[in-house]
Amino acid sequence: MEIREPLVAFGKRIFSISEYLDMEEAAVEKHEYYKGQIFAMSGTKVPHNIISKNLWGSLYIKLKGKICQPYGSDLRIHIEANTLFTYPDISIICGEIITLHNDNWNILNPTVIVEILSSSTKNYDRGEKFRLYRDIPTLKEYILVDSESIHIEAFRLNESTHWELEEYDALADNLLLRQSRKA
Repeated sequence: MEIREPLVAFGKRIFSISEYLDMEEAAVEKHEYYKGQIFAMSGTKVPHNIISKNLWGSLYIKLKGKICQPYGSDLRIHIEANTLFTYPDISIICGEIITLHNDNWNILNPTVIVEILSSSTKNYDRGEKFRLYRDIPTLKEYILVDSESIHIEAFRLNESTHWELEEYDALADNLLLRQSRKA
């Protein structure tokens, strides 16, 4: 998803989480929320959609009937520690889904997050967004898929609670998700 400038509605620049959630429930398009600001998200290009469809389809088949399940970009993730509400391209949740106030909208416990990079989002996804995602207590893997070249970055939390990077650069490479294999 591409992110545009903060949304300015009715001259107000800072919104409460409650105001954001009310606006998002009535919205036609998706928005991110972070520390009082709301950011409209634009659609994606064809390569992004092909990658997303193929990844999600493969994950669905691989995880069918298991404790870990993949979800698409309509699933909103909330990070209570830093206020971010966002829509990752793919989320994998292992075990019971936990939501904010049992609201059935705002997921708190993804185990794996996959973002498909575009030229306009790759710096944000690799930098600030990854920093924000690291505040999710259940997150064990963060996967970045380049939509413009054959390149995947798999960040995994190791036993010492440090993030390690493994890269894939060939069509013959197989991306193994450690968390989903345990399910």
